[in-house]
Amino acid sequence: MDNFDLKMCELQGRLFENSLKEGFNSFDFIEKFMKSKVCQNIDKEYNCYQWFGEEYWLDDLKSEIELIKNDDTLSEDVLFWMGYLYRYWHYYRGISSKKILMLAPVEVVSRNYYLFHAFDIELAIENFEEIYRQRNKKTKKV
Repeated sequence: MDNFDLKMCELQGRLFENSLKEGFNSFDFIEKFMKSKVCQNIDKEYNCYQWFGEEYWLDDLKSEIELIKNDDTLSEDVLFWMGYLYRYWHYYRGISSKKILMLAPVEVVSRNYYLFHAFDIELAIENFEEIYRQRNKKTKKV
């Protein structure tokens, strides 16, 4: 992971924080962002979105999709960590944000924040992958 990748993680963390300042429902915002064209562009190896910053991403996202505003929000710390985690995961495993969201839905990540945020980020990712595997095993047996 190079400095550019880590800066991208910070930008996405700040984007998630900014969603709180805008009053967006955190669960709706993250879900829609992770599936958006904006996020798909950020996922690419090289795209001009990577140079624009979180304010531009948010403006573009607002023009792409309709975001819900209400009080169903997560804290600033949780949002930053989730944004950072999801972007780091993309670089760490080389998979799309859509796939990451499938492996670790917003509810699962937010529920486990207090336990996993103190872990090394790669260990947190591995734990979320294990949660997915365990959850998937249970549903296949039923």
